Amino acid sequence: MVKTIRVSEEYHEWLSAHKEGDETMEETLRRMTRGPHPSDVAGLLTEQEADNAKEAVNRLRRGDRDRLDAARSAFESEDAGE
Repeated sequence: MVKTIRVSEEYHEWLSAHKEGDETMEETLRRMTRGPHPSDVAGLLTEQEADNAKEAVNRLRRGDRDRLDAARSAFESEDAGE
């Protein structure tokens, strides 16, 4: 299955400038983002392990969001006190 992604013209030009040889855009993106090829990681985790890993990432992201919100609130309350 092929998916299309929308990127700005500037990003497309930047990415094209970083292509090596006869690389496809996918190959360039994978190299630039260090993403593994799906076939390289297929089957490494069971479905349950993958679900657990996703939930762990979501918990970390929620924690980051909570800390950011707390910091924002602290700054806003300091500004209101001036």
